[in-house]
Amino acid sequence: MSKVLVTGAAGFIGSHLVDRLLEAGYEVVGLDCFTDYYSPEAKRRNLSRALARERFTLIEGDLLHLDLDDVVAGVEGVAHLAGEPGVRSSWGERFPTYLERNVQTTQRLLEAASRGGLGRFVYASSSSIYGSSDGGPVTEEGALRPASPYGMSKVAAEEVIGLYARERGVPSTLLRYFTVYGPRQRPEMALSRFISAILSGEPVEIFGDGEQAREMTYVADVVEATVAALEAEPKERVRAYNVGGGTRTTVGSLVNLVGGAIGERPEARYCPPVPGDVRSTWADLERSRLELGYNPRVTLEEGVEEQVRWALAERRALAAAV
Repeated sequence: MSKVLVTGAAGFIGSHLVDRLLEAGYEVVGLDCFTDYYSPEAKRRNLSRALARERFTLIEGDLLHLDLDDVVAGVEGVAHLAGEPGVRSSWGERFPTYLERNVQTTQRLLEAASRGGLGRFVYASSSSIYGSSDGGPVTEEGALRPASPYGMSKVAAEEVIGLYARERGVPSTLLRYFTVYGPRQRPEMALSRFISAILSGEPVEIFGDGEQAREMTYVADVVEATVAALEAEPKERVRAYNVGGGTRTTVGSLVNLVGGAIGERPEARYCPPVPGDVRSTWADLERSRLELGYNPRVTLEEGVEEQVRWALAERRALAAAV
């Protein structure tokens, strides 16, 4: 495989994947529609290194409207990371957006892939499909009990992918990412919010009692799993893998860890729980280790320090640009 399409290429995880594939010698086509879910300017900064590379082509457009036969022409693998993120914002009137961005776009891309003889389709799914992992680490065969409309939209996308794998011959891999963090993280995500609040001298908002447990996965580890999925020989027409960090922490402990990395003692402000925020996430990684050779390498302490360093550098750069 030498040419890969990455959808959602300007996003948090997508931009890191683009950089990694280019470093590995791949030709990369990046596709992004630069929605205003968060700053399009920040997304363009995410791609600054890639845009300077000859083997990178950026397509700005919407998967709902582009001629996807043209987009996938000559592409051997697809890493489909585009989608509408966010558990809390998926309730209410915005739910149709989640169906469009997470299900309909996936189906359109699979149609084009099935006509183009694609070698590999890798989908960025989410631990949100499981709901709460209260009984211990969840395997890929665990029950799917999403606790939010967002999680439900990811389940629906997985079902569509399974259908096209079985009936239309699109070899597919489902990667179920568990709470990804690191440089370029979206501003509304927990770790970004914690860092921003502490650097600004403001209280950190914690929804619930702070005892919710999360499996935290550093973005570079997620990228390695995604590259491995693109390169591995498929075990089945469609196969799911958990992608976790091998480390769990509580939300309250994470706030204190961020404070320590910054050198400040954080003040917490506890807020009512938010619908869809599960009590626990916990990944069983045995299948990923055995079949993808996946082995998360970045400790939580190292990863938090890296994200804090990046956030400080971003603040300095933005201040200098004013």
